Formats: sequence, C-alpha cells, structure tokens
Amino acid sequence: MKLLRPGLIVLLLLTGVLAGPGGASASRVPHAHGPGFPVTIKAANGSVTIPSRPTSIVSLSATATEMLYAIGAGGQVRAVDKYSNYPPNAPMTNLNGFTPSPEAIAKYHPDLVVVSYDPASFNAQMKKLKIPVIYDPAAPTLTVAYHQYIGLGEATGHTAAAEAEVARLKTRIARIVKSTPHAAPGTTYYWELDPTYYSVTSATFMGQLMTLLGLKSIADAAGVNTNGGYPQLNSEFILKANPTYIFLADTKCCQASPATVAARPGWSALSAVAHHRILALNDDIASRWGPRIVILLQQVANFLKSHQG
Repeated sequence: MKLLRPGLIVLLLLTGVLAGPGGASASRVPHAHGPGFPVTIKAANGSVTIPSRPTSIVSLSATATEMLYAIGAGGQVRAVDKYSNYPPNAPMTNLNGFTPSPEAIAKYHPDLVVVSYDPASFNAQMKKLKIPVIYDPAAPTLTVAYHQYIGLGEATGHTAAAEAEVARLKTRIARIVKSTPHAAPGTTYYWELDPTYYSVTSATFMGQLMTLLGLKSIADAAGVNTNGGYPQLNSEFILKANPTYIFLADTKCCQASPATVAARPGWSALSAVAHHRILALNDDIASRWGPRIVILLQQVANFLKSHQG
C-alpha cells in the first residue's frame, strides 16, 4: 500500500478500515448534579452513566468537539485533541485520540471523555480512574449522527438544545435537497480522499449525502474491493469510469486542485475535467459528520446547479 496522508489515516481509523475493530465560551461552569442527573446513555461502548453534569469535558474527537459546541456545551469543554481545529475557540491541546495517554488526559481532571476511536484497553483504563467515556465512532448514516447529538445532549445537560440542533440539520438538509434539481440517472462522481486514489462508495456517510442529490459513486462498480466503503482505486479505473463530477477532499493536506487533476497523465480527457466539473472541498468538513455537513451539502448542491443545463 502506498503511504497515506495523516488526515486520511485519521479518517480510515475512525471508520474502522485500518483499525481492527453556535459555540459557547470555554469558561468553566459550576459543578452540580443538576436536573436529570445522574443519567445513563447508550453509546458504542455500551451504557455509560454520568453521575453529575460534566464541567470538565475532554473531547478526543474533532466531530464530537463540533457537536458539543453546536449544542451549547462548549463552556463545559476543558480540553480537545490536536485535530479539533473547529470552532476556533476550542481549547486545543497536544492530546491524540488515536494514541491516548490516560495520564495526560487525567491532568485535565475530566468528568467526561468523548472519543471516536476506541483503542484496546483505553475504556478499561478510564474506568479505573472512574472517568466516564462516551465512544461515538464515525457515523455511517445521518440517523446515527443524530443519535450521537442526542446522546451528547443528555450527557451534558443540553438535551433540548441537541434536539433543536438535530431538527435544524434535518430542516436544512431537506431544504437543500428540495431546492436542488435531482441529477439525471447515471450521473456519477469520483470522491478523492487522497492523491493515491482512496475514495468513497455510496454506502458511506458522505456517499449517502451525495445520494440525496442523485449522485452515484464510481466506486460502487462491480468488482471493486470496497474496503469498508473506502476503496483505493487506480488511475486506469477512474479514466475508464469517466465520472461526471470530481470532488476533491484532499485540498488542504495535499494541495489537490482542478489544475493538478487536469495535469495527471490522461486525465485531461475526462468529462469532469473537460467541462470544469471539479469541486475543491475543505478536507476537515468533508471528513466529519457534525454540524458543518450542511455547509458541504450546500456547496455541492450549488456546484451541481451551476453545471446543469
């Protein structure tokens, strides 16, 4: 296998391909049991009991960080991992959710830790320290993402705000889909995660968002090793598939652009290149399943509208 960019490794770890298995301020809030506490929620690591309203949350998931701020729990967040670069006021540290150090995490005296990757023995180590952990891995569907919002809302004392955020997302997604002419049958796309041609199938979270607009991934073709929904294609396959659109989710990491794509051997003959149907995306937004998915979906929808007819 070719070397992978760090951002892609993060994405593949989150989705299990490589692994085995408006924000508030960051000020502290008074600790209290509060209404509804203790509370027990269901996460990917089972039933998790939070005895009191958390006031020192450590988020080791960039998406969870965005979700926490979106539901108004930002003031309870004490520290976030080095990949949590949004919102800008999130208290970023050198913590790494893929190689978490219980000792480093404990220095922040957390009363709740949220992760999207669950390395062996980590949950057990946190239990020994009596620190509740919510494991919310990459959501395979919108429904799962919505459930994660509600779980985080219940765990932090922001259930109503979480429900309101989910309703907002549903409304905005429905509005975007309704206002975008459905792509003609047979309209395909190549979603580039990495210049080594890692892509997505329609069964992935982002693939399902594209399906809402009538698009079909070329990686859905028979005979492709889907690799958990994130296959590594090759140039010959892409050239033969001749996608209608190309979406670049490797612009920040790898400086991919319509110009660099057009310069690849043979790619100037692709329909997407010849008709300027290449959309450059923000890598971070395109790899997360949090509140900014509506920004991505709207960007794609606007691009489709501008290239139809």
